[in-house]
Amino acid sequence: MPDLNKVQGRLNVRFSDLSLLQRALTHRSYLNEHPEHMLEDNERLEFLGDAVLDFIAGAWLFHRFPEMDEGRLTRLRAGLVRTETLAQFAESLDLGDALLLGRGEDESGGRRRASNLCGAFEALVGALFLDQGMNAAQAFAEPLLSPALDDILSRAADKDAKSMLQEWSQAELGVTPVYRTVASEGPDHAKEFTVAVLVGQTECGRGVGHSKQAAAQLAAQQALAAIDSGEIVFDITE
Repeated sequence: MPDLNKVQGRLNVRFSDLSLLQRALTHRSYLNEHPEHMLEDNERLEFLGDAVLDFIAGAWLFHRFPEMDEGRLTRLRAGLVRTETLAQFAESLDLGDALLLGRGEDESGGRRRASNLCGAFEALVGALFLDQGMNAAQAFAEPLLSPALDDILSRAADKDAKSMLQEWSQAELGVTPVYRTVASEGPDHAKEFTVAVLVGQTECGRGVGHSKQAAAQLAAQQALAAIDSGEIVFDITE
């Protein structure tokens, strides 16, 4: 069992109900191997923390960028709450070392696995929200957002439109964009390709270029512009 007082000191928080902190650090693999322990795993807290973090990141961006449009705010929020970013937050707090894991999960690298770290961070925020409310959750999470945002903005300057669309689509909708060549015209030495990009069942952009890659980039740019303007309603049904 982790020393919860040491964990609280490292996190710079104090829980009124320490059982919430214990639950936030308990992976289901531990309970699978120790059913005799009267504990709950962190998956329900993870669900709650995910929603709380969406609100915290959205509100923080809303106030930080009062002139920014909704589409751009949405993409930045997606970058802040994506699995890799939250796993980095967890690593900075050494949450991996405090997790209760089953032996198999531990020996296979579970303390450094991004999904486990992300889940633990979300569960921790959910636990703090239940214990002390939204203000405490915001005070804990917001200091981590600024350096993460700086990194996202610096990387976005060098990121192509296809990468940006894929990151947004996977974070917000859980799907990967699909590119389809819908037309090919002209002689071989000057052929033009028309490429459409679909997110789920929705076509959200088209581009024309002298290569499929160039056309796909233009299609992604058009899709991002449409997302920014709020023009598109996505259909992601199977």
